[in-house]
Amino acid sequence: MNDRQTLGLAFILASAGTVFSQATLAVEDADFRLDTTARLYAVCSVGSEAAEYAVAHQACRAFLQATVQYHDEISDRRKLKRLVCYPKGATIEDGTQAFLSWGDAHARDARLMAEPPVVGVVRALAAKYPCQK
Repeated sequence: MNDRQTLGLAFILASAGTVFSQATLAVEDADFRLDTTARLYAVCSVGSEAAEYAVAHQACRAFLQATVQYHDEISDRRKLKRLVCYPKGATIEDGTQAFLSWGDAHARDARLMAEPPVVGVVRALAAKYPCQK
């Protein structure tokens, strides 16, 4: 490797470090605490053009997936009544869209948006995928 290539590689690595450190700062933003439905909704609403998109998308996806897994395990193992009855073939993206649509409709409801995010996710999914009575 010549001096020019070494300098170019050093620049690329330094630039990558700056990008990754900026992404890390975005994770520390208050919304990423995910302590209310409003904050989860804000994270899940980050557009694909935003610098925080990759981190926000994964945080949203992980939270929703964990909520559904917990719901499924508790209701199946303990033979409890299901709160959400999603159809076979439903995806995490479908669940995310259901949560975002529900959030859009309830964004001005301070009481609902102040609830723990797991409650907001279950409310959203139950509204989209209700169980038969």
